Amino acid sequence: MKDFLPITKEDMIKRGWQQADFVYVIGDAYVDHSSFGPAIISRVLESRGYKVAIISQPDFHNPESITSFGKPRLGFLVSAGNMDSMVNHYTVNKKRRHQDAYSPGGVAGLRPDRATLVYCNLIKNKYKDSPVIIGGIEASLRRLAHYDYWSDKLKRSILLDSGADLLIYGMGELSIVEVADALSSGIKIEDITYVPGTVFKSRDLDVLSSEYIELPEFSALESDKLEYARSFGIQCKNTDSHSAKILVEKYGEKRYVIQNPPQRPLTTQELDDIYELPYMNTYHPSYEKLGGVPAISEIKFSLTSSRGCFGNCSFCALAFHQGRVVQARSHESLIREAEGFTKDKDFKGYIHDVGGPTANFRRTACDKQESFGACANKQCLFPKPCKNLIADHSDYVELLRKLRAIPGVKKVFIRSGIRFDYVMADKDNTFMKELIEHHVSGQLRVAPEHVSDNVLRLMGKPSKAVYDAFCKRFKDINDKLGKKQYVVPYLISSHPGSRLEDAIALAASIRDMGYMPEQVQDFYPTPSTISSCMYYTGVDPRNMEKVYIPDSYHEKAMQRALLQYMDPKNYKLVREALVLAHREDLIGYDKSHCLITPRS
Repeated sequence: MKDFLPITKEDMIKRGWQQADFVYVIGDAYVDHSSFGPAIISRVLESRGYKVAIISQPDFHNPESITSFGKPRLGFLVSAGNMDSMVNHYTVNKKRRHQDAYSPGGVAGLRPDRATLVYCNLIKNKYKDSPVIIGGIEASLRRLAHYDYWSDKLKRSILLDSGADLLIYGMGELSIVEVADALSSGIKIEDITYVPGTVFKSRDLDVLSSEYIELPEFSALESDKLEYARSFGIQCKNTDSHSAKILVEKYGEKRYVIQNPPQRPLTTQELDDIYELPYMNTYHPSYEKLGGVPAISEIKFSLTSSRGCFGNCSFCALAFHQGRVVQARSHESLIREAEGFTKDKDFKGYIHDVGGPTANFRRTACDKQESFGACANKQCLFPKPCKNLIADHSDYVELLRKLRAIPGVKKVFIRSGIRFDYVMADKDNTFMKELIEHHVSGQLRVAPEHVSDNVLRLMGKPSKAVYDAFCKRFKDINDKLGKKQYVVPYLISSHPGSRLEDAIALAASIRDMGYMPEQVQDFYPTPSTISSCMYYTGVDPRNMEKVYIPDSYHEKAMQRALLQYMDPKNYKLVREALVLAHREDLIGYDKSHCLITPRS
């Protein structure tokens, strides 16, 4: 029976269930689509014969709200949703957002701050002896001690503060099945200490039978930021399933949080099977009268072709969450999904995206990764492409051609980011030509992030020269095709390492491009990124070198204003920044050189 999973006791009874095996408590509206983590996990469990019921956005003021299905046979699953609840709720200036794309009607406030903690406490107060397993992006990136931007302090592992029994990190399909099978066979939750991709609590280390690394204990991390930087540096080198060791973090006397190595990457067949489970591919119909769920609009007719990312930008947590080994779905699976789009009454002929964390990664960075995983001490693309890198878009080009040829498909867009340095490393120009000819509509968004090579180095991004070369090639191909299309850059202000001089250089670059960005992203210190560690500690955890941190609100405001220097409301901040940096030469009437004009 293809249908939504039960969201009420009545739904469960209609299915003939007396009791659910798992009750899944989630912070998002219930959207049964493969772009939503809870949908994937619940459908994977269902495919293995487990009964899963959904409690979506329970009333966190009412303890009874998580009792809809009673006590599950095996346990509760908890996820804050597709985003960290604090990122979902607050801007980088720590102001409340007014909308929530993952809630019915886009209404904000339907989930609590730190949703994982709140939901776990509700469950434990009602069902003390029921196992609670947490996962999703919020739990995954807070699995060990982490810097919390909103409280501006170091926090313990979320496993301790939530009171949960087990944490599954990363993409949890393999881990959740192994945990479910263990619980179903009668193994107690406290004895499930061996599953890759999990974090558990223990009073001693006797449970460990293999080699492990003991990180500095939490009290040392609290008292010395450099200790935290060293600890996080170790964690960053232990994110690959082939080489990672068990990590142990001590809390007080004889209390340990233990992280098992990551789960292995999925095979193409396993990935295909997961994405072809019987999703309803939309939000639950109970949300229709509320206006639906906004987040579905861009992804309903998008294709997830891969996961994992070897780009490893410092400000991104993808490598920490999904790993650096790229896994890709087969052409056949993606074509079947696209053909399904054409049968949907709402499909207008446009596939919105074919991608993943990085759209143009469809294979491992090199052949060695398939047997040995990603290198712990080397990057694939930074500071320059590794000599072993295989920059090859041929498979992606072939896939895109097949999708374009499907009857009923008018246009296939690529909207998830492409790595332009990977494009430039490919000696064959076919992908870039076809990208420009078939998959761009006026503007191509790419992410150089900055122009200062010092800042780019800390970001783990290629030098400005690579971006400039990409833009030139993009223009040359457009000219040959007779098209007028433009590269639109994503830019970040106030990243660690960025001084006023760097922000001014970026503003001057914007002036030369003749492009004024409508939106600028202030650096946002989200959990478990290298950049967030820099922001908190003032050092780069990869080499322990000191890093300049623009952490005052006023300097951050100046750096942001510089990137939109033409906006009249930013005039005072821009002028102040230019004077402070002794760049009064940029105040004048020469439009080809100056940023602002003088005012009395």
